Amino acid sequence: MTFASLQLNKPVLGALPSQLTKPTDIQRLAIPSILKGGDLLALAQTGSGKTYAFGLPMLQRVNTELKQVQGLVLVPTRELASQVTDSLKSVGVKLGIQVAMLCGGVTPEYQQAEIEQGAQVVVATPGRLLDFLNKGLISLKSLSQFVLDEADRLLEMGFWPDVQKIFSFAPAARQTLLFSATLPETLEKAALGLMYKPERVTANQQNSVVEEIHEQLYLVNKGSKPQALIALLKENNWPQVLVFVGEKKAADNLTKRLSKAGISVDALHGDKEQVTREQSLADFKAQKTQVLITTDLLSRGIHVDALPVVINADLPENAAVYVHRVGRTARAGNKGLAISLVCHGESLALNAIRQLTGRPMETTELKGFPVTDKPADPTSNTERKRPPRDKKANRRSQAKRSIKQFKPKSKTS
Repeated sequence: MTFASLQLNKPVLGALPSQLTKPTDIQRLAIPSILKGGDLLALAQTGSGKTYAFGLPMLQRVNTELKQVQGLVLVPTRELASQVTDSLKSVGVKLGIQVAMLCGGVTPEYQQAEIEQGAQVVVATPGRLLDFLNKGLISLKSLSQFVLDEADRLLEMGFWPDVQKIFSFAPAARQTLLFSATLPETLEKAALGLMYKPERVTANQQNSVVEEIHEQLYLVNKGSKPQALIALLKENNWPQVLVFVGEKKAADNLTKRLSKAGISVDALHGDKEQVTREQSLADFKAQKTQVLITTDLLSRGIHVDALPVVINADLPENAAVYVHRVGRTARAGNKGLAISLVCHGESLALNAIRQLTGRPMETTELKGFPVTDKPADPTSNTERKRPPRDKKANRRSQAKRSIKQFKPKSKTS
């Protein structure tokens, strides 16, 4: 099958990037459906080409004579907003279509200027878009297509109130498209409430991991994870490795450990300035940095060409996040490796991932790292004991004679 067989017009076909030679399953299913004009709920694995699945028909329907917002793509993160914008611009610029991005980390004045210059397609994160809508800096009165990309994340409570408010600004006569790799049953009711008799297409089994990903799980002691990670990196010398952890502080601490071990590494998380985040990601993509340690900021939608390895230094508490994390590798039909370092304390998370994906995900021991930690007794109802108090610290505190002694010593220049 070719893109020409999907009812795309000649201008769009002529503007396709050179790498788009054959439509993926989700593109084959979604594009003709979107061009019919009805609402669509589309489920497809991460890395399956969802952006062009909704982007190409959106660009085809833009009236280039109308200098107002006609297509809107809502995404959960700045990094995904940047990636989707670049993909749509690669086609839109050849069609004379203005594509703009609205997200945090960029001065609102610059983005406002892009809107005022006649942006016809906008890619936005919820917070910045809602701010522009409330201030009257953008109008959705001419909106004909509204896309929620990574819809499951946007339907969660953290974003849901803003998403509902944004929909109140959109015309009732619009086409609504929801795309995601995962959609738990608990969120599907909210999704359907935004749509009118949507068609549903599924390119792959819902919540599944692509077959091209080889999963390897190592059972290690919780305290051995940093050294186990270092050992794996030094033994295999992969050119690029994306490492996921659970918290921002853990990302920074692990980065320091790897750096001391002589590994080229950087950290990327929400506390970093936007310009720093963009530079860190650019250096990683260019293979100037071998290892990038991140929180779930990058688990959704970020594309790194032929990324060979993803490592979960911590398992995510949300099982669906695992699917998004490991989906950073084996994209566009390539093969990839997903390694998880698992400790006994993560057994509940591991079982939830097994249940969601339907995969056995057996653990093995890592050579040189024997497991000495004991699994928790699931039948035990005893509460966790408080950690022992530092008696010496208490005596030191009691020995202080005045409040001044508790103040930190001033640094000498």
